[in-house]
Amino acid sequence: MANRTDPTARSVHGTNPQNLVEKILRSKIYQNTYWKEQCFGLTAETLVDKAMELDHFGGTYGGNRKATPFMCLTLKMLQIQPEKEIVVEFIKNEDYKYVRILGAFYLRLVGKPTDVYQYLEPLYNDYRKLRRRTSEGGYILARVDEFIDELLTTEYSCDIALPRVPKRWTLETTGLLDQRRSALEDDFEEEEEKEEEEAAANGLEAMDVDKEHRRSRSPVKERERDEEQGRDRHRDYRDRDNRDRGDRDRGDRDRDRDPDRDYRYRDRDREKDRDVYDRDRDRDRDYHRRDRDRDRGRDRDRERYGDRDRRRSRSRSRSRERRDRERDRDARSPSPDRKRRRGRVDDDGPLEDGEHRANPDDKKEKKEKKKEEKKQPVTDGTDHPDPEIAEANRIRAALGLKPLRP
Repeated sequence: MANRTDPTARSVHGTNPQNLVEKILRSKIYQNTYWKEQCFGLTAETLVDKAMELDHFGGTYGGNRKATPFMCLTLKMLQIQPEKEIVVEFIKNEDYKYVRILGAFYLRLVGKPTDVYQYLEPLYNDYRKLRRRTSEGGYILARVDEFIDELLTTEYSCDIALPRVPKRWTLETTGLLDQRRSALEDDFEEEEEKEEEEAAANGLEAMDVDKEHRRSRSPVKERERDEEQGRDRHRDYRDRDNRDRGDRDRGDRDRDRDPDRDYRYRDRDREKDRDVYDRDRDRDRDYHRRDRDRDRGRDRDRERYGDRDRRRSRSRSRSRERRDRERDRDARSPSPDRKRRRGRVDDDGPLEDGEHRANPDDKKEKKEKKKEEKKQPVTDGTDHPDPEIAEANRIRAALGLKPLRP
């Protein structure tokens, strides 16, 4: 019951007035001891006494984000919704500055844009000091005009999102708000009026003095004074003519010397251009020299690596040709020495366990014996001219019998 909005309260900006405070902040205010003890049962009349006891303002502070008494009273005003005349009296109160900013903050939340500018802008002239509680729990120095400017120019203040208010010039163009009038304009107008009055008085005095001075002068003195002024004027004209003539003569002499000066300037410009051209040419020459040196280095590297590659390819081709020749030679005339050098197996087949490869001399003897046997005539009768007898002798030789005699 204590946290409900007054049934007779009207909706603000289309919602419950207490909803202008965020739910989290509203819950923290409901749990605050100051809300439970000091704000219970307050009315629009008794709330003024609690506002007069304020000594600082702010939103929440500390690690658990505890709400300040200023925020508790603001929520209480949203809950009971006091009359507009009471809020205006809060704002116009000059004795208690915290009562003034409490009414200004409440009007910024629920008031119309025109009312906000109408009642809050005069507070720009209030420069009194205020104590503001920070979120860390400490205090900082603030002023009434600074807090009013924060309410009119920002969208967030004292941990509450402020309702949107149109710009002042928009309301002025639509005719809803008059042009702002500074409080210092009256002082300026008074000073301007005083200055005009003083100027008018001084002008009248000067006119009176001139009249008296004219009356005191005689016609003879005035004639002498006029003649003397004429002589002075003539002397000034003559001096001016002499100066002009001297200036013209100097100008003519300067024009006579101008060709040489032009030549010097022209030569100087030409030297500057030549220096710039030489500098650019040297820069281009150095650039091209570096490019040539870089290209020569690449060519030398290419030649060096190319010669090395050619030597490698030539040596590979030689070794390949040598291997091919040796392979062809081995294929044409295989010899025991080459077979032994290459590690090939003899015609007798691979060696078994416990055997030794035959001596090359023994092989030579065997070959010589075979040659001698080939040279000796065949006596087994297999070479007989009669094929039948030769066949029979071949069979007998296979059986180990003596050949047939013819």
